[in-house]
Amino acid sequence: MPVVVTPEGEYLQDTTVIIDRLEQCFPENPIYPDTPFQNLVAQLLEVYGDEGLLMAALHYRWQYKRQNLGHILQQFGSVIKPQWPRGAQRMAALPVAWYFGRKYKPYVGLIPENEPLVEKSTEAFLRDIDRHLEDHDFLLGSRPSIGDFGLIAPLYANLASDPYPKQWMKDIAPRVFAWTERMQTPTGEAGHFLPNDEVPETLYPILAQMFQEQFPLLIDTMAKVADWVATHPDNDHLPRTIGRHDFILDGITAERAVLPYQQWMFQRPLRCYQNMTEMERQRIDPVLEQLGGLKGLQTKIPLPLAYKNHRVVVA
Repeated sequence: MPVVVTPEGEYLQDTTVIIDRLEQCFPENPIYPDTPFQNLVAQLLEVYGDEGLLMAALHYRWQYKRQNLGHILQQFGSVIKPQWPRGAQRMAALPVAWYFGRKYKPYVGLIPENEPLVEKSTEAFLRDIDRHLEDHDFLLGSRPSIGDFGLIAPLYANLASDPYPKQWMKDIAPRVFAWTERMQTPTGEAGHFLPNDEVPETLYPILAQMFQEQFPLLIDTMAKVADWVATHPDNDHLPRTIGRHDFILDGITAERAVLPYQQWMFQRPLRCYQNMTEMERQRIDPVLEQLGGLKGLQTKIPLPLAYKNHRVVVA
């Protein structure tokens, strides 16, 4: 999910693919900034929201089942059996909820030792972005960027919708909750990105957190993908997972699935940075160095991936 069928009968799957096609069809009021630093930051925060916050989204949904389960069953059931009565919908959703509630921890690497660290990291992120939204409607001005759309997935679909994290978000980050509502109810006004390629310093702590927590995992994913393809030369696409690898969160090591899709997403900001002119990088590099992301953004992609026919494949 989601899937879009165009008037021409073409099927589009994956949010990023859908967004990029719509950007081509409707180029006015783009969500990709046309200046280098803003464009890079927007694409980085898309990856952080889409992939980096997945652990937090699943943790807060399923760790607090007592508070959330009724809401989850109703949401799942209304999708699975929309024509059924509400009570029957909940019953139909039970097997799906049982499956996801049991499988998510090994998938994203949640263990008892790092679950408190996930909550600590998520709270720091929410407080940082709440401070940023005190002065800005969206990440980079009065218009949402691709970064806003990456963040809205976990922040709205899980944290701002499930009962337990919804109240928690309202308590510690009310501006973030208001932003989730603003993203769901656009006014129709185009808005503007900040002038002069400005990236507010209130976003710096969020970028630094991403560089520290997510970049090592993404870089190792690229190495694991290259190794897997070398040992499976006859496969025409990469499966959803290709084994497991270690990652570290605040000094605690755990193991999680290797997800080739995450490399495909990570390639976007990598290419955005690596395709910049020397002059553009000279202006941006000191900030990236200060935040701890410069070396990671200079990483060469060992084996580029593409997304074709709804699958991740070797480019």
